[in-house]
Amino acid sequence: MSAASPPTISATSATLVSTSLSTSSTVNGLCYLVPGQVVMLMGCDVIFAFLNLSRYLQHLGYEVNYVRNFTDVDDKIIRRANELGEDPLSLSSRFSKEFLDDMAALQCLPPTHEPRVSDHMTQIKDMIAQIIHNGCAYVIDGDVYFSVDNFPDYGRLSGRKLEDNRAGGRVAVDSRKKNPADFALWKSAKPGEPSWESPWGPGRPGWHIECSAMSTHYLSPAFDIHGGGMDLIFPHHENEIAQSCAACQESNVSYWMHNGFVTENNEKMSKSLGNFFTIREISKLYHPLALRIFLMGTHYRSPVNHSSEMLEIASERVFYIYQTLHDCEVVLSPFREGNLKDRVTPDTQKCINKFRTDFQTSMADDLHTSEVLTSLLEPLKTINTVLNSLKKQKQQLQQQLLIQSLVALEKEVKFILNILGLLASSSYSELLQQLKDKALGRAGLTEDQVLQQIEERTLARNEKDWGKSDQIRKALSLKGIGLMDVPEGTIWRPCLPNQQ
Repeated sequence: MSAASPPTISATSATLVSTSLSTSSTVNGLCYLVPGQVVMLMGCDVIFAFLNLSRYLQHLGYEVNYVRNFTDVDDKIIRRANELGEDPLSLSSRFSKEFLDDMAALQCLPPTHEPRVSDHMTQIKDMIAQIIHNGCAYVIDGDVYFSVDNFPDYGRLSGRKLEDNRAGGRVAVDSRKKNPADFALWKSAKPGEPSWESPWGPGRPGWHIECSAMSTHYLSPAFDIHGGGMDLIFPHHENEIAQSCAACQESNVSYWMHNGFVTENNEKMSKSLGNFFTIREISKLYHPLALRIFLMGTHYRSPVNHSSEMLEIASERVFYIYQTLHDCEVVLSPFREGNLKDRVTPDTQKCINKFRTDFQTSMADDLHTSEVLTSLLEPLKTINTVLNSLKKQKQQLQQQLLIQSLVALEKEVKFILNILGLLASSSYSELLQQLKDKALGRAGLTEDQVLQQIEERTLARNEKDWGKSDQIRKALSLKGIGLMDVPEGTIWRPCLPNQQ
C-alpha cells in the first residue's frame, strides 16, 4: 500500500473506497459475457483485497465507510448493448444483479454504498463545471476535455511524464484537443447512445470523472484509502487525482492500494485473450471458500497464478480446517453445557499466543493473508494433538484440562476465520459434505460408485489380493478421492489428485 501523504488513518473512523469495478474488475467486464457468466476471476482479486482490508479495519475497531461503485455507462457497455439490441442501462442493471448474486454466493459482505454512475449525473456535472471554472477544462462542440497542461502535478502517482503519453492506446485520438493527453470529462451525445442534458449539451460522462464525483459525494474530497487493479494506476487513477484536485484543492487520498493481476500460466488474464474463468465456472467445481483461500494464498500486490493444482490445494486446506473443527465439535458436544474453566495446558496457551501474535504481525504488514493461512496450520495441528491425547487420557482432571484446551483453541481459530471471511455459514458437517460433493464432481464419480469401489477393495483385502487393493486405491487417488482405513472400516475423503 503506497502513501500519497503522511501515513495516518483517522483515529476513530476509516473511510475506505475501492475504485472502478469497471475495466479489469467487474461491471464493465460484464458486457463481454453471456448470461450466467458474470464475474470473472480476474476481477475477484480486487474485490477480496478490499474485503479483507475492510474486515481487518473493522476488527481493529475502525468504523469503515466502504464504497464500491458500478460503472453502468461507458463505451464498451453501449457497444455490447447495441450488439444485443438491448437498452444499455437495462443490460447494466441485469448484470449488476448477477454480480451481487455471485458476491452473496461467495459470502462477501456488502459495502457501505454501491453507487451507480447513472444515478449520479448531477454530482458529475457539478464537478465538471467546477473544473471548467477553475481553468482546468475546456469545451469543444459539446465535448469537455481536461487540460493536463493546466495541472502541473499530472503524473505524480504513476511517475509518468507528459511527453511519455501517446494518444491512441487508452487516450482517444482527437485533433481538436489542445494536448493529445487531454482526456474526456463529458462526451457529446451520439446516435444509439444514452444521454443526459448538461450545460454543454446532451451527452454522457467520460470514464474517469464518475469515480471522482461519487467518492467525493460519499466520502468527502479527502479520504483514507483508494485503489483497484495495478492497470488502473495509469491512466485511470492518475486522471482521477488530476480532476479531483482541479475541482477541489483539499482533495487528497492518504493511501493508494493496487492489487496484482490474476494470471493463467503466468500470462495476465484478459477478455481479449479469452484465457479467463468466471466465478460460476469455478464454483461448479470448487467450494466458494476454496476460491477465497486460493486468492488469499498470494499477497494482494503479487500476481495470482490460476491453476487447477492451486485450487485443489486450497480445497484440501478448507477440508482440513473444517474436518479438524468438526472432530473437535463432536468431542466437545457433551461438555457444551458444563461449567468449563479457562485453564488450558501450557502448550495450548503458548500456541494460542503465538497464533494471535503471528496474525497481528502478518495483517499489519500490508495484509499478508498468505502468512496468516500458513500460521493457521499450527493451532489446527494442536487441536488434533489434543484430540489424540484425550483418547488416551484416563485421569479426570487431565481430561477436563484437555477439554478446556480444545474449547480455547476452537474459539481462537473461529475468531480468526471470521475476521478473514472464512467462517462457514453452514454447519461443519454440511460444509464437509459440500466439499465431498465438489470432489466427486471433479472426479466424474457418484458416491455410490466410490462406495462400490471401497467394497471391491475390502473384498480384495480379505482375499489378500493386495495388488488389486492398491490398484483401486491408486485409481481413486488419481481422481482426488482418498481412502482411509479406520477401525470401523474404510472411509473416503477428498485428497490432492495423485499425478503419478
